[in-house]
Amino acid sequence: MERILDAAVAIGAMSLDAVKGSDTPFDDRVHAARGQRGQREVAGRYRAWLFSSELRLPHQHTEQVQGPYCLRCQPQVMGTCLDQMRHALNVVLTEANCASDNPLVFAETLEALSGGNQHDAPLAFAADNLALAIAQIGALSERRTALMMDPALSGLPAFLVENSEFNTGFRIGQATAGALVEDNKTLAHPASVNEPASAAGQEDNPPMALYATRRLHTMLDNTAKVIAIEWMAAAQALDYRRPLQSSPALELLHEQLRHKVPHLEKDRPMAPDIAAATELVEAGFPPPD
Repeated sequence: MERILDAAVAIGAMSLDAVKGSDTPFDDRVHAARGQRGQREVAGRYRAWLFSSELRLPHQHTEQVQGPYCLRCQPQVMGTCLDQMRHALNVVLTEANCASDNPLVFAETLEALSGGNQHDAPLAFAADNLALAIAQIGALSERRTALMMDPALSGLPAFLVENSEFNTGFRIGQATAGALVEDNKTLAHPASVNEPASAAGQEDNPPMALYATRRLHTMLDNTAKVIAIEWMAAAQALDYRRPLQSSPALELLHEQLRHKVPHLEKDRPMAPDIAAATELVEAGFPPPD
């Protein structure tokens, strides 16, 4: 999930640059005023990705007072996801080093106490929170892909392709991302509220932690593909901004993708491109220095 979040931040910055969106929402003063740790940290990551982009020059982009949430609220959403990840890590580390047996034998007093430490509510709740975070990462990414395809919002060719009357461009990619996001929405339903009683009512409030954690793998796989599709769209959008260059850090990401996925000049099957880009997303790329 750390790799997925890092990729989503980087590609979100690339999408913002490609549509010449405002970087004012990433100003540190905005996030210091709220005081949320993850939000402020993630805003700094966006600034690092966008640093020294030619598309950030005042005469090259329109300063939007109120851009869409998927652009200007990225630190708020992604920062919250980062906070949830850190909380979940603390829960898992505590659980990994705890005594969850039942009964517990205390040798000092020669007592065996029957309790409820086997109840996995901490893990189930943490996993449910991670599910919400993963779903939001993908949902925000898909909205940016949709935005880039709309010439009224992006200033780019319709569907990010020439001759859109004859080419579908990124329509199929965005529809695929939308379907994966919908799958995640269903999977994100809190598992900890499903409590089927068992053992003749003795275990009448099970936490469902196994399912809560296991479904996260599917959700992460879905989200990696959604981010990969956005990466392909953002790279295509930057191609249309030439000869202007994005930041050095984002140009390296553009080059990395282009080694695997060429510019979309006319319709071709997108499945191989999505698979190649997803593999790169899952490998991860850390924030720039």
